[in-house]
Amino acid sequence: MKKDVIIIGAGAAGLMCALTAGKRNRSVLVIDHAEKIGKKIGISGGGRCNFTNLKVSHENYESHNPHFCKSALARFGPQDFIAMVEKHGIAYYEKEAGQLFCKGSSIEIIEMLRKECDAAGVDFRLHCRVEGAEKRGHFYVSTNQGVLESASMVIATGGLSYPKIGATDIGHRLARHFGLAITPLQPALVPFTFHQKDLHALKELSGITIDAEVSCGKRRFRGNILFTHRGLSGPAVLQISLYWNPGERIVINPLPDVDAHELFAEKRRSRAELHNVLSGHLPRRFVEKWCELFLQQEAVKPMHQYTDKALNDIARKLHHWEITPGGTEGYVTAEVTRGGIDTNELSSKTMESKNVPGLFFAGEVIDVTGQLGGYNLHWAWASGYAAGRYV
Repeated sequence: MKKDVIIIGAGAAGLMCALTAGKRNRSVLVIDHAEKIGKKIGISGGGRCNFTNLKVSHENYESHNPHFCKSALARFGPQDFIAMVEKHGIAYYEKEAGQLFCKGSSIEIIEMLRKECDAAGVDFRLHCRVEGAEKRGHFYVSTNQGVLESASMVIATGGLSYPKIGATDIGHRLARHFGLAITPLQPALVPFTFHQKDLHALKELSGITIDAEVSCGKRRFRGNILFTHRGLSGPAVLQISLYWNPGERIVINPLPDVDAHELFAEKRRSRAELHNVLSGHLPRRFVEKWCELFLQQEAVKPMHQYTDKALNDIARKLHHWEITPGGTEGYVTAEVTRGGIDTNELSSKTMESKNVPGLFFAGEVIDVTGQLGGYNLHWAWASGYAAGRYV
Protein backbone atom coordinates (compact mmCIF):
# COMPACT_ATOMS: atom_id res chain seq x y z
CA MET A 1 0.00 0.00 0.00
CA LYS A 2 1.27 3.48 -0.89
CA LYS A 3 0.11 6.70 0.80
CA ASP A 4 1.19 10.32 1.05
CA VAL A 5 1.41 10.00 4.83
CA ILE A 6 1.73 7.11 7.27
CA ILE A 7 1.09 7.97 10.90
CA ILE A 8 2.29 5.49 13.50
CA GLY A 9 0.04 5.79 16.53
CA ALA A 10 -3.74 6.23 16.75
CA GLY A 11 -3.70 8.31 19.92
CA ALA A 12 -4.52 11.97 20.44
CA ALA A 13 -1.58 13.41 18.49
CA GLY A 14 -1.81 10.87 15.66
CA LEU A 15 -5.53 11.40 15.17
CA MET A 16 -5.24 15.18 15.16
CA CYS A 17 -2.36 14.97 12.68
CA ALA A 18 -4.37 12.59 10.48
CA LEU A 19 -7.53 14.68 10.25
CA THR A 20 -5.49 17.86 9.66
CA ALA A 21 -3.47 16.26 6.85
CA GLY A 22 -6.56 14.62 5.38
CA LYS A 23 -8.31 17.99 5.15
CA ARG A 24 -5.37 19.10 2.97
CA ASN A 25 -6.21 16.29 0.54
CA ARG A 26 -3.29 14.14 1.59
CA SER A 27 -3.89 10.39 1.47
CA VAL A 28 -3.36 9.28 5.07
CA LEU A 29 -3.00 5.90 6.74
CA VAL A 30 -2.95 5.60 10.53
CA ILE A 31 -1.56 2.36 11.93
CA ASP A 32 -1.61 1.10 15.51
CA HIS A 33 -0.90 -2.21 17.22
CA ALA A 34 -4.01 -1.83 19.42
CA GLU A 35 -7.45 -3.14 18.57
CA LYS A 36 -9.07 0.31 18.75
CA ILE A 37 -8.09 3.96 18.48
CA GLY A 38 -7.59 6.49 21.29
CA LYS A 39 -7.10 4.06 24.17
CA LYS A 40 -5.30 6.56 26.39
CA ILE A 41 -7.89 9.25 25.60
CA GLY A 42 -10.49 6.79 26.88
CA ILE A 43 -9.01 6.62 30.39
CA SER A 44 -8.01 10.29 30.64
CA GLY A 45 -9.68 12.51 33.20
CA GLY A 46 -11.14 9.55 35.03
CA GLY A 47 -13.07 8.61 31.90
CA ARG A 48 -14.37 12.14 31.27
CA CYS A 49 -11.35 13.38 29.29
CA ASN A 50 -9.71 16.56 30.54
CA PHE A 51 -9.31 17.58 26.90
CA THR A 52 -7.69 21.00 27.32
CA ASN A 53 -7.07 23.86 29.73
CA LEU A 54 -8.17 27.46 29.18
CA LYS A 55 -4.89 28.69 30.68
CA VAL A 56 -2.50 26.87 28.33
CA SER A 57 0.93 28.53 28.21
CA HIS A 58 4.46 27.38 27.45
CA GLU A 59 5.11 27.80 31.18
CA ASN A 60 2.95 24.73 31.84
CA TYR A 61 5.46 22.48 30.06
CA GLU A 62 8.78 20.92 31.00
CA SER A 63 11.41 20.44 28.29
CA HIS A 64 15.15 20.80 27.82
CA ASN A 65 14.13 23.64 25.48
CA PRO A 66 11.26 25.47 27.24
CA HIS A 67 10.64 27.66 24.19
CA PHE A 68 10.12 24.82 21.70
CA CYS A 69 6.38 24.40 22.34
CA LYS A 70 5.53 28.11 21.92
CA SER A 71 4.98 28.03 18.16
CA ALA A 72 2.61 25.05 18.12
CA LEU A 73 0.64 26.33 21.12
CA ALA A 74 0.27 29.75 19.49
CA ARG A 75 -1.18 28.25 16.31
CA PHE A 76 -3.59 25.82 17.97
CA GLY A 77 -5.04 27.07 21.25
CA PRO A 78 -7.79 25.85 23.59
CA GLN A 79 -10.48 27.69 21.63
CA ASP A 80 -9.55 25.79 18.47
CA PHE A 81 -10.24 22.45 20.10
CA ILE A 82 -13.32 23.78 21.90
CA ALA A 83 -14.72 24.84 18.50
CA MET A 84 -14.44 21.24 17.30
CA VAL A 85 -16.05 19.93 20.49
CA GLU A 86 -18.97 22.37 20.14
CA LYS A 87 -19.34 21.55 16.44
CA HIS A 88 -20.02 17.95 17.44
CA GLY A 89 -22.43 18.95 20.20
CA ILE A 90 -20.34 17.55 23.04
CA ALA A 91 -21.33 19.01 26.41
CA TYR A 92 -18.42 20.04 28.63
CA TYR A 93 -17.70 21.94 31.83
CA GLU A 94 -14.86 23.71 33.60
CA LYS A 95 -13.88 21.83 36.72
CA GLU A 96 -11.22 24.10 38.24
CA ALA A 97 -8.24 26.19 37.19
CA GLY A 98 -9.30 26.18 33.54
CA GLN A 99 -9.59 22.39 33.21
CA LEU A 100 -12.27 21.35 30.70
CA PHE A 101 -13.96 17.94 30.92
CA CYS A 102 -16.73 16.16 29.01
CA LYS A 103 -20.02 16.09 30.88
CA GLY A 104 -20.54 12.66 29.41
CA SER A 105 -17.69 10.32 28.54
CA SER A 106 -14.25 10.51 26.97
CA ILE A 107 -15.63 8.17 24.30
CA GLU A 108 -17.36 11.25 22.84
CA ILE A 109 -13.96 12.81 22.08
CA ILE A 110 -12.73 9.58 20.46
CA GLU A 111 -15.87 9.37 18.32
CA MET A 112 -15.49 13.05 17.35
CA LEU A 113 -11.93 12.47 16.16
CA ARG A 114 -12.95 9.34 14.27
CA LYS A 115 -15.76 11.23 12.50
CA GLU A 116 -13.35 14.02 11.56
CA CYS A 117 -10.86 11.48 10.22
CA ASP A 118 -13.57 9.68 8.26
CA ALA A 119 -14.74 12.98 6.72
CA ALA A 120 -11.13 13.71 5.73
CA GLY A 121 -10.72 10.31 4.05
CA VAL A 122 -8.26 8.89 6.57
CA ASP A 123 -7.69 5.12 6.48
CA PHE A 124 -6.85 2.96 9.49
CA ARG A 125 -5.05 -0.31 10.04
CA LEU A 126 -5.38 -1.65 13.57
CA HIS A 127 -3.70 -4.74 15.05
CA CYS A 128 -0.82 -3.52 12.87
CA ARG A 129 2.52 -3.94 14.62
CA VAL A 130 5.51 -1.98 13.32
CA GLU A 131 8.66 -4.09 12.98
CA GLY A 132 10.94 -1.49 11.39
CA ALA A 133 11.18 1.39 8.95
CA GLU A 134 13.61 2.54 6.27
CA LYS A 135 13.92 5.58 4.04
CA ARG A 136 14.85 4.97 0.43
CA GLY A 137 13.48 8.13 -1.14
CA HIS A 138 10.11 7.20 0.32
CA PHE A 139 9.53 5.59 3.72
CA TYR A 140 8.98 1.85 3.88
CA VAL A 141 7.36 0.60 7.09
CA SER A 142 7.61 -3.12 7.80
CA THR A 143 4.63 -4.47 9.74
CA ASN A 144 2.94 -7.76 10.55
CA GLN A 145 0.50 -6.81 7.75
CA GLY A 146 3.17 -6.27 5.12
CA VAL A 147 5.33 -3.38 3.93
CA LEU A 148 3.66 0.05 3.68
CA GLU A 149 5.05 2.96 1.64
CA SER A 150 4.64 6.72 2.07
CA ALA A 151 6.23 10.03 1.15
CA SER A 152 6.05 11.27 4.77
CA MET A 153 6.00 9.42 8.07
CA VAL A 154 4.77 10.67 11.44
CA ILE A 155 5.77 9.02 14.72
CA ALA A 156 3.03 9.71 17.28
CA THR A 157 3.44 6.66 19.47
CA GLY A 158 3.24 8.34 22.88
CA GLY A 159 5.45 7.57 25.84
CA LEU A 160 6.05 4.60 28.12
CA SER A 161 3.23 5.29 30.58
CA TYR A 162 0.43 2.78 31.06
CA PRO A 163 2.08 -0.32 29.56
CA LYS A 164 -1.09 -2.25 30.51
CA ILE A 165 -2.96 -0.51 27.69
CA GLY A 166 -0.20 -1.09 25.19
CA ALA A 167 2.45 1.61 25.61
CA THR A 168 5.81 0.62 24.11
CA ASP A 169 9.13 2.26 23.22
CA ILE A 170 8.68 1.76 19.47
CA GLY A 171 8.69 5.52 18.80
CA HIS A 172 11.99 6.01 20.57
CA ARG A 173 13.50 2.99 18.82
CA LEU A 174 12.48 4.28 15.42
CA ALA A 175 13.86 7.74 16.23
CA ARG A 176 17.22 6.25 17.24
CA HIS A 177 17.24 4.16 14.07
CA PHE A 178 16.99 7.38 12.04
CA GLY A 179 19.80 8.95 14.10
CA LEU A 180 17.78 11.27 16.35
CA ALA A 181 18.85 11.92 19.94
CA ILE A 182 16.57 11.08 22.88
CA THR A 183 16.68 13.00 26.16
CA PRO A 184 16.59 10.91 29.38
CA LEU A 185 13.22 9.27 30.01
CA GLN A 186 11.47 8.92 33.36
CA PRO A 187 7.94 8.54 34.71
CA ALA A 188 6.17 11.82 35.50
CA LEU A 189 2.90 12.92 37.08
CA VAL A 190 3.40 9.86 39.24
CA PRO A 191 3.13 8.99 42.97
CA PHE A 192 6.28 8.86 45.08
CA THR A 193 7.42 5.86 47.07
CA PHE A 194 9.18 6.15 50.44
CA HIS A 195 12.50 4.71 51.50
CA GLN A 196 11.94 1.73 53.78
CA LYS A 197 12.75 3.70 56.95
CA ASP A 198 10.26 6.44 56.08
CA LEU A 199 7.67 3.88 54.99
CA HIS A 200 7.96 2.13 58.36
CA ALA A 201 7.55 5.44 60.19
CA LEU A 202 4.66 6.82 58.10
CA LYS A 203 2.70 3.74 56.99
CA GLU A 204 0.06 4.42 59.67
CA LEU A 205 -0.90 7.59 57.78
CA SER A 206 -2.15 5.62 54.77
CA GLY A 207 -5.48 7.02 53.60
CA ILE A 208 -5.05 10.50 55.10
CA THR A 209 -5.43 13.49 52.76
CA ILE A 210 -4.28 17.01 53.61
CA ASP A 211 -4.27 20.29 51.71
CA ALA A 212 -0.60 21.20 51.45
CA GLU A 213 2.06 23.03 49.49
CA VAL A 214 4.73 20.81 47.96
CA SER A 215 7.96 22.16 46.51
CA CYS A 216 11.08 20.89 44.79
CA GLY A 217 13.76 23.43 43.96
CA LYS A 218 12.02 26.55 42.64
CA ARG A 219 8.82 24.72 41.70
CA ARG A 220 5.88 24.85 44.09
CA PHE A 221 2.35 23.42 43.90
CA ARG A 222 -0.64 23.70 46.18
CA GLY A 223 -3.26 20.96 46.46
CA ASN A 224 -4.20 17.72 48.17
CA ILE A 225 -1.58 15.17 49.08
CA LEU A 226 -2.55 11.60 49.91
CA PHE A 227 -0.55 9.25 52.11
CA THR A 228 -0.60 5.75 50.60
CA HIS A 229 0.63 2.34 51.73
CA ARG A 230 3.71 2.95 49.55
CA GLY A 231 4.36 6.70 49.78
CA LEU A 232 2.70 9.91 48.62
CA SER A 233 0.13 10.69 45.94
CA GLY A 234 -2.49 13.35 45.22
CA PRO A 235 -2.52 16.27 42.74
CA ALA A 236 0.21 18.37 44.37
CA VAL A 237 2.55 15.37 44.55
CA LEU A 238 1.88 14.34 40.94
CA GLN A 239 2.60 17.91 39.80
CA ILE A 240 5.92 18.17 41.63
CA SER A 241 7.02 14.75 40.34
CA LEU A 242 7.38 16.34 36.89
CA TYR A 243 10.29 18.42 38.22
CA TRP A 244 11.81 15.89 40.63
CA ASN A 245 14.98 13.91 39.95
CA PRO A 246 16.06 10.81 41.89
CA GLY A 247 17.86 11.69 45.12
CA GLU A 248 16.33 15.16 45.43
CA ARG A 249 14.36 16.28 48.44
CA ILE A 250 10.82 17.58 48.38
CA VAL A 251 9.50 20.02 50.97
CA ILE A 252 5.95 19.74 52.33
CA ASN A 253 4.14 22.58 54.09
CA PRO A 254 0.99 21.04 55.61
CA LEU A 255 -0.18 24.45 56.89
CA PRO A 256 -0.05 26.71 53.80
CA ASP A 257 -2.82 29.03 55.06
CA VAL A 258 -1.78 29.19 58.70
CA ASP A 259 1.35 30.80 60.10
CA ALA A 260 2.40 28.34 62.79
CA HIS A 261 4.56 31.01 64.46
CA GLU A 262 1.52 33.25 64.89
CA LEU A 263 -0.68 30.33 65.93
CA PHE A 264 1.76 29.34 68.65
CA ALA A 265 2.17 32.96 69.77
CA GLU A 266 -1.61 33.24 70.22
CA LYS A 267 -1.66 30.08 72.34
CA ARG A 268 1.60 30.91 74.14
CA ARG A 269 -0.07 31.29 77.57
CA SER A 270 -2.50 28.45 77.05
CA ARG A 271 -2.62 25.19 78.99
CA ALA A 272 -3.63 23.37 75.78
CA GLU A 273 -1.14 20.77 74.62
CA LEU A 274 0.62 21.46 71.33
CA HIS A 275 -0.78 18.47 69.45
CA ASN A 276 -4.30 19.56 70.39
CA VAL A 277 -3.61 23.06 69.06
CA LEU A 278 -2.43 21.61 65.73
CA SER A 279 -5.39 19.22 65.55
CA GLY A 280 -7.64 22.21 65.09
CA HIS A 281 -6.04 22.68 61.65
CA LEU A 282 -4.85 19.20 60.60
CA PRO A 283 -6.14 15.61 60.88
CA ARG A 284 -5.46 14.36 64.40
CA ARG A 285 -3.86 11.12 63.18
CA PHE A 286 -1.40 13.11 61.08
CA VAL A 287 -0.59 15.49 63.94
CA GLU A 288 0.00 12.68 66.42
CA LYS A 289 2.35 10.83 64.06
CA TRP A 290 4.23 13.99 63.04
CA CYS A 291 4.70 14.99 66.66
CA GLU A 292 5.81 11.47 67.58
CA LEU A 293 8.46 11.52 64.86
CA PHE A 294 9.81 15.03 65.34
CA LEU A 295 8.98 16.09 68.89
CA GLN A 296 8.81 12.82 70.83
CA GLN A 297 7.32 13.72 74.24
CA GLU A 298 7.56 17.46 73.63
CA ALA A 299 4.11 17.55 72.03
CA VAL A 300 2.24 16.55 75.17
CA LYS A 301 3.38 19.56 77.18
CA PRO A 302 1.04 22.53 77.73
CA MET A 303 1.86 25.47 75.46
CA HIS A 304 2.97 27.72 78.31
CA GLN A 305 5.83 25.35 79.15
CA TYR A 306 7.58 25.89 75.80
CA THR A 307 10.25 28.49 75.26
CA ASP A 308 9.84 30.92 72.37
CA LYS A 309 12.87 29.35 70.71
CA ALA A 310 11.36 25.86 70.93
CA LEU A 311 8.06 26.99 69.44
CA ASN A 312 9.80 28.81 66.59
CA ASP A 313 11.84 25.69 65.86
CA ILE A 314 8.70 23.52 65.79
CA ALA A 315 6.93 26.00 63.49
CA ARG A 316 9.90 26.00 61.12
CA LYS A 317 9.99 22.19 61.01
CA LEU A 318 6.26 22.06 60.34
CA HIS A 319 6.33 24.53 57.45
CA HIS A 320 9.48 22.97 56.03
CA TRP A 321 9.05 19.21 56.33
CA GLU A 322 11.72 17.62 54.14
CA ILE A 323 11.37 14.15 52.65
CA THR A 324 13.62 12.39 50.15
CA PRO A 325 11.44 10.00 48.14
CA GLY A 326 12.88 6.57 47.52
CA GLY A 327 11.56 6.68 43.97
CA THR A 328 8.26 6.63 42.11
CA GLU A 329 5.63 4.02 41.29
CA GLY A 330 7.03 3.96 37.74
CA TYR A 331 5.38 3.84 34.34
CA VAL A 332 2.60 1.54 35.54
CA THR A 333 0.83 4.47 37.27
CA ALA A 334 2.61 7.47 35.70
CA GLU A 335 0.30 9.63 33.60
CA VAL A 336 3.07 10.68 31.22
CA THR A 337 6.71 10.16 30.26
CA ARG A 338 9.12 13.01 30.84
CA GLY A 339 11.79 13.38 28.12
CA GLY A 340 11.72 12.08 24.58
CA ILE A 341 12.85 13.14 21.11
CA ASP A 342 15.38 15.94 21.60
CA THR A 343 13.69 19.15 20.44
CA ASN A 344 17.01 20.31 18.92
CA GLU A 345 16.38 17.65 16.30
CA LEU A 346 13.02 19.11 15.21
CA SER A 347 11.52 22.22 13.64
CA SER A 348 9.29 23.88 16.24
CA LYS A 349 7.03 25.11 13.42
CA THR A 350 6.48 21.82 11.56
CA MET A 351 7.62 19.04 13.96
CA GLU A 352 9.78 17.71 11.10
CA SER A 353 13.22 16.24 11.65
CA LYS A 354 15.94 18.68 10.64
CA ASN A 355 18.12 15.89 9.28
CA VAL A 356 15.60 13.38 7.91
CA PRO A 357 13.23 15.18 5.51
CA GLY A 358 9.70 13.86 5.62
CA LEU A 359 10.03 12.38 9.12
CA PHE A 360 7.73 14.08 11.65
CA PHE A 361 6.93 13.61 15.33
CA ALA A 362 3.93 14.59 17.45
CA GLY A 363 2.73 14.34 21.03
CA GLU A 364 4.24 12.73 24.10
CA VAL A 365 7.06 11.03 22.20
CA ILE A 366 8.70 14.50 21.97
CA ASP A 367 10.59 16.01 24.93
CA VAL A 368 7.68 18.26 25.91
CA THR A 369 5.77 17.23 29.04
CA GLY A 370 2.82 19.12 30.48
CA GLN A 371 1.63 19.61 34.01
CA LEU A 372 -1.50 17.95 35.33
CA GLY A 373 -4.73 19.54 34.14
CA GLY A 374 -5.31 18.93 30.43
CA TYR A 375 -1.97 20.29 29.26
CA ASN A 376 -0.63 17.01 27.86
CA LEU A 377 -3.69 16.36 25.75
CA HIS A 378 -3.51 19.92 24.49
CA TRP A 379 0.13 19.40 23.50
CA ALA A 380 -1.02 16.32 21.56
CA TRP A 381 -3.62 18.42 19.69
CA ALA A 382 -1.24 21.33 19.05
CA SER A 383 1.77 19.27 17.92
CA GLY A 384 -0.43 16.94 15.87
CA TYR A 385 -2.02 19.92 14.15
CA ALA A 386 1.42 21.44 13.44
CA ALA A 387 2.70 18.21 11.86
CA GLY A 388 -0.55 17.70 9.96
CA ARG A 389 -0.20 21.13 8.37
CA TYR A 390 3.14 20.24 6.80
CA VAL A 391 3.26 16.48 6.06
